[in-house]
Amino acid sequence: MRIASYEGRLTLLVDGGGIDVATATGGSFTPDVLDAIERWDELTEVAAGLRGPVRPVDPARLDAPVRLPRQVFAVGLNYRDHAAEAGIRELPTAPPVFTKFPVCVTGPEATVTLPSTDVDYEAELVVVIGRRAEHIAEGVAWGHVAGLMVGQDLSERKVQLAGPVPQFSLGKSFPGFGPTGPAIVSPDEFADPDALEIGCSVADWVLQSGNTKDMIFPVPELIARLSRVCPLLPGDLIFTGTPAGVGMSHTPPRFLRPGETLTTFVETVGTIHTTFTVGPGHDEAAPEE
Repeated sequence: MRIASYEGRLTLLVDGGGIDVATATGGSFTPDVLDAIERWDELTEVAAGLRGPVRPVDPARLDAPVRLPRQVFAVGLNYRDHAAEAGIRELPTAPPVFTKFPVCVTGPEATVTLPSTDVDYEAELVVVIGRRAEHIAEGVAWGHVAGLMVGQDLSERKVQLAGPVPQFSLGKSFPGFGPTGPAIVSPDEFADPDALEIGCSVADWVLQSGNTKDMIFPVPELIARLSRVCPLLPGDLIFTGTPAGVGMSHTPPRFLRPGETLTTFVETVGTIHTTFTVGPGHDEAAPEE
């Protein structure tokens, strides 16, 4: 099953376009995707029987599948090659976790204003929680997942790394710094949801290329660990980390530039495009804390 927010309405993506779920169910579901995720089991059952009407879907009109999630978790240093390029000699024994503030979440065809010349890219697999998870075991974790999305954990590095302690959440939460989409793809759509090609590029320049099988902490372990600390709620997002190749690892650093379009993909899930424009103060140093 693939569900999306098309022009702000819950839409089941099918061959030839999409089905407006609220219309097709006679109002049994509202147009809001988060409301539907709260009823994930019921939605799954109903969606299997929906047959139309099918309308064309213009990718440019797709919104963030979950526009204002209640919780957005993000994981650092979760790929071995990325940890190596960051100069980490010993792999972490627990996932480094931070948050992205929900207002930074945007859609799969977004235009994002660059606040400075120090904005980096991080291609990510994003997990959408479908069933409440609290103190669960790894073996049942996939059963709490509504689906997977493509994501970008955009990062303003000067704000993120300003002292006396890093400000990860602030540096990664400027407007539009959480592109997601193009749809929520349920786990049953994947031959192996733990081994997916992932990467991003600008024009013909491949910036990142990896596979989620190289995660230090795979999706089930992340869900189990997080659920021991706080309940994971339907619609919550987990940005699961990024493979090697981020801009700050280049010499000199290769940050995003106005006019560029960043293409990010995850195998089977799809592709998103993020275009960048210049903002006030872009030629100035980013504000430090």
